[in-house]
Amino acid sequence: MTAVGPLETARELLREFPVVDGHNDLPWALREQVRYDLDARDIATDQSAHLHTDLARLRAGGVGAQYWSVYVRSDLPDAVPATLEQIDCVRQLIARYPQTLAPALSADDMEAARSQGRIASLMGAEGGHSIANSLATLRALYALGVRYMTLTHNDNVDWADSATDEPGVGGLSAFGREVVREMNREGMLVDLSHVAATTMRDALDTSEAPVIFSHSSSRAVCDHPRNVPDDVLERLPSNGGMAMVTFVPKFVLQAAVDWTAAADENMREHGFHHLATTPEAMKVHRAFEERTPRPVATVSTVADHLDHMREVAGVDHLGIGGDYDGTAFTPDGLSDVSGYPNLIAELLDRGWSKPDLAKLTWQNAVRVLGAAEDVARGLQATRAPSNATIESLDG
Repeated sequence: MTAVGPLETARELLREFPVVDGHNDLPWALREQVRYDLDARDIATDQSAHLHTDLARLRAGGVGAQYWSVYVRSDLPDAVPATLEQIDCVRQLIARYPQTLAPALSADDMEAARSQGRIASLMGAEGGHSIANSLATLRALYALGVRYMTLTHNDNVDWADSATDEPGVGGLSAFGREVVREMNREGMLVDLSHVAATTMRDALDTSEAPVIFSHSSSRAVCDHPRNVPDDVLERLPSNGGMAMVTFVPKFVLQAAVDWTAAADENMREHGFHHLATTPEAMKVHRAFEERTPRPVATVSTVADHLDHMREVAGVDHLGIGGDYDGTAFTPDGLSDVSGYPNLIAELLDRGWSKPDLAKLTWQNAVRVLGAAEDVARGLQATRAPSNATIESLDG
């Protein structure tokens, strides 16, 4: 009898307990590349030349539920209508591919999609700028299907500090705490990826429901402000929430953090914004990469984060959020959404049990959304919608 290797064991496990991925930026990639022309980027066909994501590779990766990010840039003057366009894109995708994608608004919907062999499609708004300081807009996003909101993106909002901006309000302002309370009341998960550690702690102090990190890794393993400090991970068991490890090399590999800082400084020295992608800017960037080769993360790099996060937070509080189509670089073995079995195989090799891996891939994420729904039902029985304004609470 031929022995079954870790990769085939991983695939077998994912057939029963598929991946719930916390963050995929396909809608933004479709906006940027083809302005939502879904014929030009038909994900029912091979899109490997353009995207990390298509239906065949989602299937090959064992993905059973996907939080599609409805992210828009924080510097857009009209963030709310742009967010609505992103939501519309996800809804068009679900309508276009009904045999593969299933609309999902709840934990029960996720389980129903799994039983049908379809990929539960949920939405997460990435950045509090998408509500324009309006709790009514927050409720409207929930009514349209958004099931988590990342409190900030790379820049602060008026009521919350980002991990990659200068401190503004010192974490959450009074209005920021009201945003968290209203998210709890609606049943919208509070996502703490991208936020400053002070914001993480304030949100945990405020939230009555489990929080998530939709795509963040361990700061103790890789010292980047986008990652989660151990003291915050230690609080997840009492909160009931979860941290979904991300694959972005500059967040998971210390050498890549350092290389990125040097590459960004090189761009600035040549008169370019560090994120510029014009032909002239890319020529400068490629020349730097030729002189100083880019460090490459691997499946093992990501597994190192999960090993540490399991030790600190416990396996009941972990998940996966790859950030595909939201990053230029990916680790070896995790180049696109078909790569999840490679990570599960690596964890099997490290001694993770099948029950623990089922929690990582599927069960934790379903439990957390269901718990948020339970909290919301209780709060709605005792608390009216908040009509507070940022002016009334923050002055």
